[in-house]
Amino acid sequence: MTMQAEFDVDTTVTPAGEGRYAAQLAPGWKVGGGLNGGYQLAVLGTAISTHLADKPDPVAVSAYFLSAAEAGPATIDVEVKRAGGRMSTVAAELKQDDATRLSVLATYSDLDRFDGDVRTTATEPDLPPLEECVGRADVPSYVLEMAPLMSRFDMRFPREQAGWTTGEPSGVGRFQAWFRLEGEREPDPLSLLLVLDALPPVTFDLGLMGWAPTIELSAHVRAKPAPGWLKVQHHTRNLAGGMFEEDCEVWDSTGRLVAQSRQLALAPRAD
Repeated sequence: MTMQAEFDVDTTVTPAGEGRYAAQLAPGWKVGGGLNGGYQLAVLGTAISTHLADKPDPVAVSAYFLSAAEAGPATIDVEVKRAGGRMSTVAAELKQDDATRLSVLATYSDLDRFDGDVRTTATEPDLPPLEECVGRADVPSYVLEMAPLMSRFDMRFPREQAGWTTGEPSGVGRFQAWFRLEGEREPDPLSLLLVLDALPPVTFDLGLMGWAPTIELSAHVRAKPAPGWLKVQHHTRNLAGGMFEEDCEVWDSTGRLVAQSRQLALAPRAD
């Protein structure tokens, strides 16, 4: 019997009435003071995918994180705003007790319908071979304690971008890494919602260690990813007023750009 991948178990939802789904948020996806935003998006995204059935893939997602989610029961309410032939748009909220954790407006479709001309001027990250990169074993123990979610996947950084693990960040504000879910679970459009928010905050490369809560995240899923390792690239160009933007690109094993995002997050506090 084939065991279900951890990601799939931890993002399972169960219908609980018209437009409502029940979920059990897992503790292993914690980072800092709450559960990782990408993980929450994947759980909520699974509920939307289940609700729409014939349009299972996220295309555009705008997410507002209203309060820190905790491990335990949660409900997701999905309301269809427009049901089109090719795409549908829904509003959805993830709640725990009376607290709304995450509010989303999302457009879904079947990405197989988007085949056609591809013209990309963005540059795929040029990463060293996996065996030459810095992995989870090189990450300081206090970071792993702060972010247990890092045990849910494998990510490998070029050595010149791993100075944050030894207290010598580059100050550039950029991360590039190989990425794969634990158990070699192959990527799909729903898992890309996690990947877009899975790497450590890019502020680590600026010497600012600590939890960086997301305020808003906009994600675009451009294609179904091919099997194999993903390449993920994060960067920031402006930290001001206690906030920073973080732009992300995800490339699949064929060299195709399959997902993009921008988020606004609170900078880690210096203390």
